[in-house]
Amino acid sequence: MTNRNKRQGTAWESMVRDYLNRVLGQMDEYGQFLDPFDGLNVRRPAQEGARDVGDVHAVPFVIEAKDVKKPTVPSFLRQAEVEARHAGFPYGVAVVKVRRANVARGRVHFTVRTWTRVRLALGPSSRAFADRYGFTFSLRGLDTGRWYATTDLEQFACLLRDLRALRQPGRACALAGCDQGS
Repeated sequence: MTNRNKRQGTAWESMVRDYLNRVLGQMDEYGQFLDPFDGLNVRRPAQEGARDVGDVHAVPFVIEAKDVKKPTVPSFLRQAEVEARHAGFPYGVAVVKVRRANVARGRVHFTVRTWTRVRLALGPSSRAFADRYGFTFSLRGLDTGRWYATTDLEQFACLLRDLRALRQPGRACALAGCDQGS
């Protein structure tokens, strides 16, 4: 039997995966993939040991999912970026569970570098991008390596759909609360 922390972490990873698949329209009402072979299905990969590839793959993101009492976001982000490189994905983010809150309220953290790369891929100005996806910023001292941008999982799902739509025209965000005008 696994330890309690491992069970909690696995449960959070599964909740993130299932939430994203549901809101992105990858699953039916019974929780089954519409197309099990669709490369856009959000999945939990097998662990790779020393060359870990992250907790959840949501193309083009590797997600490091954390269910902890005291988050250390900069270290989670470093881990996510290393694991994204191992998996061959362009972006790594950390999703931290918010106690006693719905999975949609999970906090999604980006390094400033990743936030900028995603913003440039989508095209809006910094202000428009931050406003559209509900980002806030944590600027910790003069060390920019400790700075990060944060949104919630609901807004991240919209961002993910919009980013995927660049590669597949016609799949723009249709999630409730997503404003189509940038």
